[in-house]
Amino acid sequence: MSDITLNASAKVAEAVPRSAPISQVGFVGWLRTNLFSGWLSTAVTLALGYLIIRWAIGFVDWAIINAVWSVPNNQTQACRDLRGTGACWAVVTEKHRFILFGTYPYEEHWRPALCIALFVGLYIVSAMRRFWRKELALIWVGVLTLIGVLMWGGVLGMPYVPQERWGGLVITLILATFGLALAFPLAVLVALGRRSKLPAIKALCVIYVELIRGVPLISLLFMASVMFPLFLPEGMNIDKLLRAQIAIILFAGAYLAEVVRGGLQSLSRGQYEAADALGLSYWQKTGFIILPQALRLVIPPLVNTFIGFFKDTSLVLIIGIFDLLTAGKTAIIEPAWQGFGIEVYLTVGAIYFIFCFAMSKYSQSLEAELNRHRRH
Repeated sequence: MSDITLNASAKVAEAVPRSAPISQVGFVGWLRTNLFSGWLSTAVTLALGYLIIRWAIGFVDWAIINAVWSVPNNQTQACRDLRGTGACWAVVTEKHRFILFGTYPYEEHWRPALCIALFVGLYIVSAMRRFWRKELALIWVGVLTLIGVLMWGGVLGMPYVPQERWGGLVITLILATFGLALAFPLAVLVALGRRSKLPAIKALCVIYVELIRGVPLISLLFMASVMFPLFLPEGMNIDKLLRAQIAIILFAGAYLAEVVRGGLQSLSRGQYEAADALGLSYWQKTGFIILPQALRLVIPPLVNTFIGFFKDTSLVLIIGIFDLLTAGKTAIIEPAWQGFGIEVYLTVGAIYFIFCFAMSKYSQSLEAELNRHRRH
């Protein structure tokens, strides 16, 4: 009887699940598996850790402890006395308005500052799925119209400011937002056109994509700035910013079209046949069945292209438009601030990083949410 009881107790003990050793799970387990799995991995981890800690301590000393944050009346001698042992953030403190707003009139800086806030708010609203309705298009039109009114002025008591005075971060956001917002629907139409059964439409889309992708963006900007005005009627002139914006839209549209086409080709033939079996028209099939699935599959390359073109807006400096990077470069031309470009470039790089990193993290969460059903 006792043997039967002992055997039953042993079976019950075996049936009770036991947690894994702490050295195999959690943060400790991750460290053991990825950083300290063997003597070579341990040696490399310790060596890199030592170098990273030394660099971090040196950077903190340079960027914070020994840094100069402000100087009176452009008296930069305090910065020069550091001789590289500390950062001169005073150049950013002194030139931050120029970096953000360019040569926009000083007393009107509240207008581009409000435009930057409107852009950020528009991005946040567009990222929330509960706002993904038809009304979102009206929100975009209204906000972009308001931004144009604020930047140009000439109404509601605001003085008119020509485009030549615009610059800085607001120009980068204008080029990137208008460019990608208009390039994406163009890309979808071109991608559908390349798969069209009509030879003329297919050939036109192929020529557009191959022609645009075959030349660098700089050449398109040069053509838009220098050659395009030669074909306009005498006395007619199109704003330089608008010409650059059109070039960016055409360039981005060609690259995005290939990304979208890749998503369309990745769908199985059964999706098209099922839609045809339901008796749906071409546009109903494309809008309700094909495109949603195709775009869901290509979220990573789409966002990667968005990030690339957000940074490529800095190329407009070659046609004399003061974007964020160009404004940063120009800010240190003044003799008093020459030699302190690292601080300015770090600041500009941090701004680019914030926007690009936000797009990257949002795309990851959106991809995980939209593809959640695939894991079941």
